[in-house]
Amino acid sequence: MAVDWIGFGYAAAIAFGGFMGYKRKGSVMSLMAGLVFGWLSAYGAYNVSYDPKDIKVSLLTSGVLSLVMGMRYKKSGKLMPAGIMAGLSLLMVFRLLLLLVV
Repeated sequence: MAVDWIGFGYAAAIAFGGFMGYKRKGSVMSLMAGLVFGWLSAYGAYNVSYDPKDIKVSLLTSGVLSLVMGMRYKKSGKLMPAGIMAGLSLLMVFRLLLLLVV
């Protein structure tokens, strides 16, 4: 069993981003979204750790985040945090699809 450290790191980045949105701007919605999506990403990384072909949860979570944060980046034009999270999420989607192929 190989632990999906990249997936767990991605989940931690999402949760940390939600916490920082709450701490800096007082956004409860950022905190809740960060915790929910962080937990879903961690659960997906747990699944990938046991079966590298079980990417459903991780792919759905990172796909939704790449779309949502990509739209926020397009609307605001701000690289931080929307552009960074959109880019990380898109990289995660490509990584997961590569796991499926290889």
